[in-house]
Amino acid sequence: MLPEILDDTACELGEGPLWHPERNQFFWFDIKGRKLYTRTSEGRKSWDFDAYASAAGWIDRDTLLIADQTSLFQVNLESGRRDPVCPLEADNPGTRSNDGRADPFGGFWIGTMGLQAEHEAGAIYRYYKGELRLLYPKISIPNSICFSPDGLYAYFTDTAIGMIYRQKLEQANGWPQGDPEDFIDCAARGISPDGSVFDTDGNLWNAEYGSGHVTCYSPDGAVVRSLAFPATQMTCPAFGGEALRDLYVTSARQELRDAQLAEQPAAGNTFLVRDVAPGRPEHRVIL
Repeated sequence: MLPEILDDTACELGEGPLWHPERNQFFWFDIKGRKLYTRTSEGRKSWDFDAYASAAGWIDRDTLLIADQTSLFQVNLESGRRDPVCPLEADNPGTRSNDGRADPFGGFWIGTMGLQAEHEAGAIYRYYKGELRLLYPKISIPNSICFSPDGLYAYFTDTAIGMIYRQKLEQANGWPQGDPEDFIDCAARGISPDGSVFDTDGNLWNAEYGSGHVTCYSPDGAVVRSLAFPATQMTCPAFGGEALRDLYVTSARQELRDAQLAEQPAAGNTFLVRDVAPGRPEHRVIL
């Protein structure tokens, strides 16, 4: 299981990988480049934004919900039309969106953070049926937003702390029930957890920012295996491919010195590892 370079675009901060299950098409962002990318048999295509955009969920075959620096909005992939959904910290010029993912109930979780990753400057929100609700304030670097296959739990981290948390969900509507609990102490292993995704067996796959690995954890939080990549700053995984067994992973080249970039020319590229594990289709966002 060796990683391939899916796309050699040198993203400053690759993030938000999404396999659209109705289009069988892969999308990802370069946050700092203010672009959304896709790759098909016809090659690479991109969309430009006026602000930092970081994460998406799919609404229907032709429409994505996208989070950027100040809002959630819809983008029609065929016409390019963009329609506002709601503001997202629009009154705070010092923050931007970061990691996000749709939940099993049709909601969309999205984190914000300071432009310079200032301490506790961000938060995690959930958009659900017309309401954007603050879930967790005082987050420095929100990441690892994902959901167990049975829909019982949400997971998230503050990369600055290094703990992946588990949050029980109300089964009627997907809102958090009670307080989050500690799940995986990545900091104890010297790891900075970034984005995560689940496979159908209940294993959590976490991209490690700084280590050049994506590590798989069992349902009880034990390390199962780890995949090595030719770039240290791995940011987020997503399952895709026609059988949903391939792992797509974004990376970043921000803050790397010239000598480091010379040692890892693939930094910022987007990677593909084939036939890794059985993945799940991403959930649809219900507006």
